[in-house]
Amino acid sequence: MVVRFKKKRRRGERSYHGRHGYPRGGGNRGGRGKSGKFDHKLMHFLKYERIKQKGFKYSLRKEKKIINLQNLSNLIDRLIFNGEMNENNIEIDLNKFGYEKLISKGEINKKVIVKVKSASKKAIEKIENMGGKVILT
Repeated sequence: MVVRFKKKRRRGERSYHGRHGYPRGGGNRGGRGKSGKFDHKLMHFLKYERIKQKGFKYSLRKEKKIINLQNLSNLIDRLIFNGEMNENNIEIDLNKFGYEKLISKGEINKKVIVKVKSASKKAIEKIENMGGKVILT
């Protein structure tokens, strides 16, 4: 008598047809959700998504342009070198250069007369210790 084998039933599709984990995990997509938005998904993020901002900006606020004593000293040296200022009588109007406030970072080693809209207390003190003067306009 001929023995015939019972035909194997293919119950469940995961047993056949090649790989099954390929399109499923986050590794295939370069991470889940918004991961990688500043790394490997940066161009997509910049092109199609918006960076969410928190709070608000007061549109009428104006930032003051400031200069410190170190930069002021460099500016004076440059003006003296170019011949635009006398070395004996140093008087500078920072309003003409677009500066609105003088702050005290750095040192100044010359006697100067400075005209500016506002200045910090320490900056005024440092200039007056060198024999100079600050005129608030």
